[in-house]
Amino acid sequence: MPLTFDPWHAGAFAVEVAMASSAAAEGLGALRAQRLAALFEAAARGSARYRRVFAGRDPASTRLEDLPVAHKTELMRHFGDWVTDPEISLNQLRRFIAKPGNIAKDHLTRYTVWESSGSSGEPAVFVQDARAMHVYDALEALRRPVLRPLQRWLDPWGLTDRMAFVGATGGHFASTVSVERLRQLQPGLSHRLRGMSFLQPMEALRAELEAFQPTVLATYPSAAVMLAEEHRAGRLRVDLREIWTGGETLSPAQRTFVRESFACPVSQSYGASEFLSLAFECRLGALHLNSDWAILEPVDAQGRAVPDGQAGCTTLLTNLANHVQPLIRYDLGDRVTFLPTPCTCGSHLPVITVSGRDDDTLQLAGGRGHACVQVVPLAVSTVLEDAGLFDFQLVQQGPRELLLTTSMQGSRGQHVLDAAREKLQAFFGELGARDVRISCRSGAVARCGRSGKIQRVIAAAH
Repeated sequence: MPLTFDPWHAGAFAVEVAMASSAAAEGLGALRAQRLAALFEAAARGSARYRRVFAGRDPASTRLEDLPVAHKTELMRHFGDWVTDPEISLNQLRRFIAKPGNIAKDHLTRYTVWESSGSSGEPAVFVQDARAMHVYDALEALRRPVLRPLQRWLDPWGLTDRMAFVGATGGHFASTVSVERLRQLQPGLSHRLRGMSFLQPMEALRAELEAFQPTVLATYPSAAVMLAEEHRAGRLRVDLREIWTGGETLSPAQRTFVRESFACPVSQSYGASEFLSLAFECRLGALHLNSDWAILEPVDAQGRAVPDGQAGCTTLLTNLANHVQPLIRYDLGDRVTFLPTPCTCGSHLPVITVSGRDDDTLQLAGGRGHACVQVVPLAVSTVLEDAGLFDFQLVQQGPRELLLTTSMQGSRGQHVLDAAREKLQAFFGELGARDVRISCRSGAVARCGRSGKIQRVIAAAH
């Protein structure tokens, strides 16, 4: 069992989360203020970076909005100054996550580690102590919506469910680490919880899903749509009872398509590598921020707060659970809007809407026996990031023509592009698209998507 789990403390945090779920707005505000003060104290005491930030300030009376914005690149560049435990070394962490066998294992006997996907540039490494993991566990267990109330009453522990996670299963990503950690915490789940890679050919993924016969599917919206198309066409024979999506924007049209294809409810959540469980949908479909443990500040291009009902250019996150790697006014990159009116479900947790990733699913012409090969955007990102290319945009120009660009310049940029092209062409070939031509261009300016964020994978117009 991972050492970042203690039954007694896990139960205590579960009680806190349960009580706060029905708290009034004033009570939520008091909890948030108390936890923010504790975070400031821990950061000022243990982090060299935040000792400088709080120099001349009293952490107990400092306002959050008076502190500077933190950016991922800067924090990673000065990682040793950022963390509050001097035993944590970025070089050691990178060696740790370089080994797939370490997924969900404890680092230094007391930390859970994962890396971000690199969707906004080079990936970051995040370290969570037992306290933070207990908070995430409690939020997942108690605030995720109950999509089948009768089934929950008949089977409160979900003993009859079989859950499949479809994603990038080979890396130390937060979702993959979480699935494997859950399998270790509850050995009885090992035969009922399985991760499946979306990097494999569709035929292999279909066969794995049909052999496992999940009742619950957790995946990204683009992958859910792709699997729904397979199910509608009669090529995927599974009987799903509920679907959980996250990691990308789920449009109303996508939700309807997936729900009607599988004839089961679909729920969207919002999380990030920086905070796993930021928001869940209520029974009415509104996305509620877990504001007792996370603070989000939508801001404009000048870093000024925007009013409720208006989306900012970016959003600043303050994680109240993680004291070992303080995230205070961290530029998350998503565009979040706080709705000005409370939800009629009765919860006082604020309602938000999120514009996150806005990438397309590629539809490539296949070879013999493959009329069309669909590739979800996160699979493309995973392959290119494994090749060392994090700053990229892939634009489809025809059934077999793609343009891969980066803002990197010079011979180094071209070298990385060429290596990434080889890996991407090999990956497409494994999926059945064997004649794809990929042109490369360095020093290019990326196009933005509908959300206002840089769109990294752009499909051809149909």
